[in-house]
Amino acid sequence: MGKRKKEMAERLKAAKKVTAVAKLNDVPTSPRKMRLVADTVRGVEVNRALDLLKFSKREASIRLEKLLRSAIANWEAKNPEKSKELDNGNVYVKTIMVDGGRILKRIRPCPQGRAGRIRKRSNHVTVVLDVKPTAAE
Repeated sequence: MGKRKKEMAERLKAAKKVTAVAKLNDVPTSPRKMRLVADTVRGVEVNRALDLLKFSKREASIRLEKLLRSAIANWEAKNPEKSKELDNGNVYVKTIMVDGGRILKRIRPCPQGRAGRIRKRSNHVTVVLDVKPTAAE
């Protein structure tokens, strides 16, 4: 049993070496709006994803583009010998998760002396980059 666990741990370690992660916390955009932009780049090759974000009209794409550039820099730092993979188009956005963050609650006066609640939502975004598996592997 111990040998199997060790082998599994080694495989996980090797998989983590080729993946790169970047996180962005407390983005003052609602998670719903951010997910609309994140869905466009999920599973897409990195250079194409940067182009999609650059020419998107949505405000959330500006922050996502910056986060993707950070993830690319993290990947390059982890894999200096595989820099050709980026140019060949083998690095892609493996996962991109948008989770709800802190909600700031504000009050706005409403008719008949009532108070309406305003929820100013934020989100957390996590991007994971990976290399496409080749036929030889």
